[in-house]
Amino acid sequence: MKTLQNLLAIVFISVAMIACKTDKEPEVKTVESKTEINTNAAKKLDPNATYAKAEFGIEGMTCAMGCAKTIEKKIAKMDGVKSAKVDFDKELAMVEYDEAMVTPQTLEEAVAKAGETYKVKDMKTVTSFSDEKHDCEANCTKACCAAKTEDTKKMACADDCKKECCAKKA
Repeated sequence: MKTLQNLLAIVFISVAMIACKTDKEPEVKTVESKTEINTNAAKKLDPNATYAKAEFGIEGMTCAMGCAKTIEKKIAKMDGVKSAKVDFDKELAMVEYDEAMVTPQTLEEAVAKAGETYKVKDMKTVTSFSDEKHDCEANCTKACCAAKTEDTKKMACADDCKKECCAKKA
């Protein structure tokens, strides 16, 4: 019994000596990190700037939450971009940007940086975004028309439609 007590006393003293350090200074480790804080709220947009609107198709997206949102966030974080929206169903991106800071080529590069599989097609500058679905002509090659069948392409334009394809028919 006495040996057990002596052994326990030695173990206790050893643990106490190892656990109690005489150094009172904490160990300092330096870790380098790259922080990029660039949100829409933090961005400064020039109220006197000339803003252009661009619409373009994006090929290679496989899901709305992963692909489309990733591309949308990547474009929206760019300096000079006022707004960005990527519609997965239409495979269409709509971006409003400062012409002095952003070019169509930089938008295309941002999409490419979001993922290797994404490809920009049919980029054009527009005066207003096409928010509503429109009827496709038989020879339409836009991303929103590509998946439509022959029956849906033959649909007539609405009476109040102001799209170019319908304006010619009136």
